[in-house]
Amino acid sequence: MFKNHDLRLGRTFAALADPTRRRLVARLREHEGLSVSELARPFPISLPAVMKHLDVLSGAGLISRSKAGRIVSCRLTPAPMEEAVDWLNRYHHFWSRQLDRLAPVVEEEDPGPPPPAQPRSSSRAGSKHLRRKSTRRGPPRPS
Repeated sequence: MFKNHDLRLGRTFAALADPTRRRLVARLREHEGLSVSELARPFPISLPAVMKHLDVLSGAGLISRSKAGRIVSCRLTPAPMEEAVDWLNRYHHFWSRQLDRLAPVVEEEDPGPPPPAQPRSSSRAGSKHLRRKSTRRGPPRPS
């Protein structure tokens, strides 16, 4: 159960890691049931490249495709996104509790005045680098 859930969650996040795929998902959210060519129209990439991105989204279960004649339409599938949001919410609640516990400790501490700034050198002259003395050259390498 957990292994399959982790695999699905990993595929969801991997699919959404790409900005082009996120824009495809956002476009499908705005216009449900777009054909592949309509979906690809605003993107500055080729139709085969869009199809590859759609394959990744479909493999992650984020979209479904249906064919009517020669037209392939895409729709969002909510389940994988809901799983990802649930997973993120669990960690959001965890970190919120941790930060809520930390806030009183931070508010109690009186850090006092800030340390004085270190004076800068008024000289603008660069430092001199000492040259290393070199050793004698070794024998030439055989070719």
